Amino acid sequence: MSEAPVTPPLERDALVAEARRRTGLSDIGDTWFYEPMGVLMAATKAEAKLSEMGRIYEAERIVSYLANRLRMVDLLKRHPEIHDEEVKVAAAIVSLSRTGSTKTHRMLGSAPGHTTMTWWEMNFPYPYQGEERGKPIQRRAEAQKLFELWCQTMPDMMSIHPMGLDYPEEEAQILDQAFMGTVPEIFLWVPSYVKWLETADQHRAYEELKVALKILQWQEISRRGKSWILKSPSHLSAPEALLDTFPKALIIQTHRDPLRSIPSHCSMIAMIIRMKTDEIDPKQVGPFASKHWASMTHHLMDLRERIGDDRFVDIQYQDLLDRPMEVARRVYERLGRTMNPADEAAISAWLANNKREKWSSHIYDLETYGLSEESIKADFARYRERYCL
Repeated sequence: MSEAPVTPPLERDALVAEARRRTGLSDIGDTWFYEPMGVLMAATKAEAKLSEMGRIYEAERIVSYLANRLRMVDLLKRHPEIHDEEVKVAAAIVSLSRTGSTKTHRMLGSAPGHTTMTWWEMNFPYPYQGEERGKPIQRRAEAQKLFELWCQTMPDMMSIHPMGLDYPEEEAQILDQAFMGTVPEIFLWVPSYVKWLETADQHRAYEELKVALKILQWQEISRRGKSWILKSPSHLSAPEALLDTFPKALIIQTHRDPLRSIPSHCSMIAMIIRMKTDEIDPKQVGPFASKHWASMTHHLMDLRERIGDDRFVDIQYQDLLDRPMEVARRVYERLGRTMNPADEAAISAWLANNKREKWSSHIYDLETYGLSEESIKADFARYRERYCL
């Protein structure tokens, strides 16, 4: 009988050793990710003020990522033909959080010619040893347990970000497996890591994202020939890496006034961070998040000015609410395609089955998070003038 899992201390070697013990695998591949992992762990120790349960949650999260890496390396050694999979990324949604990007992603992803990553795949992307190709029974069972834990510990999450095992989900967890992207700042108070990421080169993480898409496509052959629709606010932290890795992808940017999107975002991350610490100060979270996300947004604007708008399409939040099918058609036009009857039927069905009133309202305010209209207007002045006024 195998030993029961043991939660290790938040030390790199101990975490790697436990992941190896749980998987029975030893080759973790290129250790380039040790640098971002080290930066994140140092910030966690210095700034996150983890509770005892928070320390366990964080250690288990890292062990799961390391286990994923071990399985990825093992799978690619046993099936090198995976590298020959042709991944077609039609579009990637790159936007501020809470701007309608999830609705856009799921709406477009519902079309029969498109595919997206699902919630369970995001968390358990690589086959377990002995798993029959195309039959991820154990992984789905593990995903169900994790989903139930999320629902128990964050009961308000469904009103903020509706989820389900087979719901389309963003790729942020795959980037987080490389300890890069914006996921850490959503789960932890780690401002020094966030500052470090602003100038970090994320190309290696995006190379691994492309490999992950190949693996998912190889596992589920019905995806072959379909085009991927990607989405994550995390892409705002590395738009150059995204564009270089998927050079044919149309970049969709959804827009909503930061006076609404930023306090909504702060409400979400404050709730998640509370899972791991009893000492979170919402009034500290708000101003930091506002300035950081404004900086990333303005960086994307700089990039668009340098390379031109040919690869971009803009979607206003209100248009998405009032005229979603028109929005979908406009995206198809920018992709150089015509929406066929099957596409229209699938998107119409998704819209009919996913009306916002299906979920309870997400209630938030500015003052709770140390924000004011004046501060957000100052942080996002350039962006608001260009896209919101």
